[in-house]
Amino acid sequence: MSRHRWESAGWFFGFLGLAAASVGWILAPNAFAYAWLITLIAWLGWPLGCMGLLLIHALTGGGWGCAIRPQLLAGARTVWLLPLLLIPYVFAAPRIYPWLQGVMHLPNALYLNGTAFILRGGIYLAVWFGLETVIARRVRGENRESDLARVAPGGLIALAITITFASVDAVMSLDPRFASSVFGLVAIAEMGLFALTVAILAVLMRHDTRGETLRELGRLLLALTILWAYLDFMQLLIIWQSDLPREASWYVLRWSGGWGYVAALIAGGHFVAPFFILLSAKAQRSPNAMACACALLILATLLRSFWLIAPAAAADFRTVIWVAAMAITGVSGFAIVQGVRASSVIGHAEGARRHV
Repeated sequence: MSRHRWESAGWFFGFLGLAAASVGWILAPNAFAYAWLITLIAWLGWPLGCMGLLLIHALTGGGWGCAIRPQLLAGARTVWLLPLLLIPYVFAAPRIYPWLQGVMHLPNALYLNGTAFILRGGIYLAVWFGLETVIARRVRGENRESDLARVAPGGLIALAITITFASVDAVMSLDPRFASSVFGLVAIAEMGLFALTVAILAVLMRHDTRGETLRELGRLLLALTILWAYLDFMQLLIIWQSDLPREASWYVLRWSGGWGYVAALIAGGHFVAPFFILLSAKAQRSPNAMACACALLILATLLRSFWLIAPAAAADFRTVIWVAAMAITGVSGFAIVQGVRASSVIGHAEGARRHV
C-alpha cells in the first residue's frame, strides 16, 4: 500500500475510532476513564521503545539498527501526540485512582497525592520531549553515530527512570497498596519489544530487508521476548512465594471471572508461540514467519494492556473493553498518520544524505 493510502486509512480510522470513543465518554464516563488508560499505556510503548532502541544501537552498533532506523525515528516522533492524549486522561484520572479522591489514608501518601502526581508528570514530559529532540538533531548531523553515542548513556538512564516511575503512577497505583520492585523493568522490556515488533513489521511490509539482517532482527526479537517473559514471571513467582495479601490481591483480581484465560492467551501470544517460531534460524530469515511472530507479539501486548487495567473497573469491564477497542483504533490511526509523515521526511533526508 502506498504512503498516501496509509495516510488516508489512518485519518479514516482515527476519526472513526475517536468518535466512537467520545460516545463512550458521554454515555459511560467511568468506563471511558479505564478505557483511555488502556489506550494510553498500549500506545506509549511505541515512541518510548523506539527512543530506547535508537540509543541502544548508538552504543552497540549492528546492521539491525540501520535496517529499522527510519521506522524507529518515525515512531519516536509520535511522542509529540502525547499532550493531546493526556487531556482526557487528566479529566479521567480521579475516576481511576482512589488515592486522588482523598478518601484513603495511605502510608505512601507523600508520593500518591495530586500535587506530586502532576509534578512527576511534568518531569516525564520534559524528559521525553527533550530526548526526542536531541535524538532527532543528532541523527541529522554529519557524525550522527558518534554524536548520538555521546548522549546515549545519559539518555538511557533518564528514559529508564522516567518509564519506571510513570508505569508505577499510571498502572501499579490502580491498587495503591500493591508493591513490586520489578514492575518498571517489565514495562521497559515490553516497550522495547513492542517498538521492535512494530518497526520490523513496517520494514517487512515494504520488503526492505532480507537474509542476514533479517536474522539479526529475529535474534534480537527472540532475546527481548525471553527478557520480558523472565521479568514478568519472576514478579509472579516472588509474589506467589511471599503470599502477602496486599500483593497477591493484584493477581487474584486478574485471574478471576475469566481473566485467567486471558492471562493464558497472553502467555501463549507474548512468549510461547513467538519463542518457538523464532528459535528456528530458517524462521528468522523468513519474512512470513517473522511477520507472524511480530503480529502475535503486537496483539498480545494490546491484550495485556486490557488485562492490566480492565479488571480494576469491576462491573463495567465489558463497556471498558468496547470503548478501549475504539480508542485504540482511533489513536493508532492518528499515530500511523504521524508516523507515515515523519517516515517520509526522514526518508527524503536519508536519500539526500546518501546522494551527497
